[in-house]
Amino acid sequence: METAQEILTKEGLPVYNLDAEQEKKEIVRYYRALMRGLRPKLKKGDRELVRLAFEMAAEAHKTMRRKSGEPYILHPIAVAMICVEEIGLGVRSTICALLHDTVEDTDLTLEDVEQEFGTEIAKIVDGLTKISTVMDTNTSLQAENFKKILLTLTDDPRVILIKLADRLHNMRTLEHMKREKQLKIASETIWVYAPLAHRMGLYNIKTELEDLSMKYMEPENYKEIARKLSETKRERTRYINEFIRPLKEKIDAAGFEFEIYGRPKSIHSIWTKIKKKEVAFEEVYDLFAIRIIIDSPLEKEKEDCWKVYSLITDEYNPAPERMRDWLSNPKNNGYEALHTTVMGPQGKWVEIQIRSKRMNEIAEKGLAAHFKYKEGTNDEDRFDKWFGQIREVLSSQDSDGVDFLQDFKTSFLAEEIYVYTPKGEVKMLPTGSTALDFAFAIHSAIGSKCIGAKVHHKLVPLSHKLRSGDQVEIITSNKQKPTEGWLGFVVTAKAKTKIKDALREEKRTIAEEGKYTLQRKLENMGAAYNFHNIEELVQYYKLPSPLDLHFKIANKSIDLRELKEAILHGDRIEFPKPKLPIIDPTEAAANKPVSKKDSELIIFGESSDKIMYQLAKCCHPIPGDDVFGFVSTGKGMIIHRTTCPNAPQLMANYGHRIVKTKWAKNKEISFLTGLRIIGLDDVGVVNKITTVISGDLRINISGLSIESKEGMFEGTIKVFVHDKEELDELVARLTSLQGIQKVERFETDTSIG
Repeated sequence: METAQEILTKEGLPVYNLDAEQEKKEIVRYYRALMRGLRPKLKKGDRELVRLAFEMAAEAHKTMRRKSGEPYILHPIAVAMICVEEIGLGVRSTICALLHDTVEDTDLTLEDVEQEFGTEIAKIVDGLTKISTVMDTNTSLQAENFKKILLTLTDDPRVILIKLADRLHNMRTLEHMKREKQLKIASETIWVYAPLAHRMGLYNIKTELEDLSMKYMEPENYKEIARKLSETKRERTRYINEFIRPLKEKIDAAGFEFEIYGRPKSIHSIWTKIKKKEVAFEEVYDLFAIRIIIDSPLEKEKEDCWKVYSLITDEYNPAPERMRDWLSNPKNNGYEALHTTVMGPQGKWVEIQIRSKRMNEIAEKGLAAHFKYKEGTNDEDRFDKWFGQIREVLSSQDSDGVDFLQDFKTSFLAEEIYVYTPKGEVKMLPTGSTALDFAFAIHSAIGSKCIGAKVHHKLVPLSHKLRSGDQVEIITSNKQKPTEGWLGFVVTAKAKTKIKDALREEKRTIAEEGKYTLQRKLENMGAAYNFHNIEELVQYYKLPSPLDLHFKIANKSIDLRELKEAILHGDRIEFPKPKLPIIDPTEAAANKPVSKKDSELIIFGESSDKIMYQLAKCCHPIPGDDVFGFVSTGKGMIIHRTTCPNAPQLMANYGHRIVKTKWAKNKEISFLTGLRIIGLDDVGVVNKITTVISGDLRINISGLSIESKEGMFEGTIKVFVHDKEELDELVARLTSLQGIQKVERFETDTSIG
């Protein structure tokens, strides 16, 4: 099926700087393309409603332009097109997509929308309206926005589907944005929206979002893999045809109606595999997957998929550990299929996915297709349960946006495992869940009193990580109470929320005693127990809230004898402000050892200011790396590589603290970085390596360790280089040495520095 992007391209992309008349024709052409896609879903009166929504949006956005220069109205039309063509949504969603930016960005109000289209559409548009209030500096606007979307999701899942279409179109047109904006949006996308698309069953959209994020966050790696995929296309097509031929004959002979084809894996998934398995592009065996889609009636789907599996394994040997049966236990997002990996010609492993036509539509259209097939049935399915769990967590959620987003990711966007109760009921939990998560999944009261569990009748601790297929029995005691330590190993949002609630309740009870102690102490001094005095004490002890003050007094972590230092003004207390010492900068410089690496100057922002900074210990950037500055609390500016594993989380959650940075030209300073070398163990290998580093390139070595095992060696070298250019030259020289198989820079290594 063509994507909305391809359909619009066929219609002719807009030519910018057109005169007003030509621009109007361009907009009408886009609108007609949308109506053609929507035609099969139109009922009586629908065409007029969509037309009205289009006219209202066009009027509201008439003076607005996108960064590319095109009229803004083309964005809502494109989002509506993605909803119809790629997600399979209908007329109401199209109307909402056309109006999704009007309420926040234009004079159109929610009341106007409700008056014309009714409550249902107004509610969805409200859910899609971006948050425009100023957030407090410790929370991320995006995290809060996301929380609001999820609150609306509990009423109508279309909010998220339209939001994903909006994000996909923004990612497709991201080249018109500034670099720092690209990084911020790409980070949010990889951090939240791609996993959400995956959870909603929109695999094509999830894949495209991941690839587009990588295109902006890791442009060099993206281009390199795209180039190699392009170069190997002909060879791959030849192999796929050779692999498919005998399977086609067998499945044909068995009398099945089917489609079979090969499709390349996404650039992002290939890159993930290269990093995870530590292999070169050429060594990634499953660069493509074979898909077999059978035309089978609902009652025979499962049986037919297994028959096809049997025919495949008659021809090619399967790898048993790579078998995935999502027919018996579909994923939370409704995905059903049978996956196997077999040994094909030329000793290559090939992944095969077997699905029915219905399963394929659910795999491509996700939630929208799922509801289509569910019409007329009244069983509560996995999607409903998933929404139910989200509702439960949101109803008692009062943590800040960033915490909430992190909990949501680990609880609801991770892959799931299936765990059984002693009576054989199945519970779905995110991967990494512990026995305690399972206890809370059964009931909050059971979780709070849990002291241990039995997995397959063997006693295990609360922190025991569960695996799919485990049968778990929870052991409880009325004397048990949640502790702070529990938060360290639970992963589900429900468990975290309930534990925090219980701890807060206990803290309040203890704090009551502290409050009483403080009240007496103040009255004995002749001071009042009032708002001003409490605030003064909270500030003095540098605590986040009066609750913490009372709690610390109760558990004796605060000594109230310090109240003697307070000055009394009537019934108000005041602590004398500490005097700031005057420091002579020359004297301070003489007394403090300066690490060149951490205090070198960097140019940042538009004004090319020079600023003091530190290099992140998690990714060890060097001049020449693509970097960004992160303004941390207490440590000042910290420089991270854009490829740092922590980058997506930092940029998605704390966008307001990200600063555009570039390196100052300075060849005086050396930066510590590390290389991993793998090769054949040979006499004099260390000598060859050190000759290139110290002798030929005159680079200082900070540390070198080599271990050999069964004819192979693996070494780590820490060197001081001036910039990335020098490091790349070193990698190239070492790679060219005889017997060296691989030289790569540490992506992350906390032992450096």
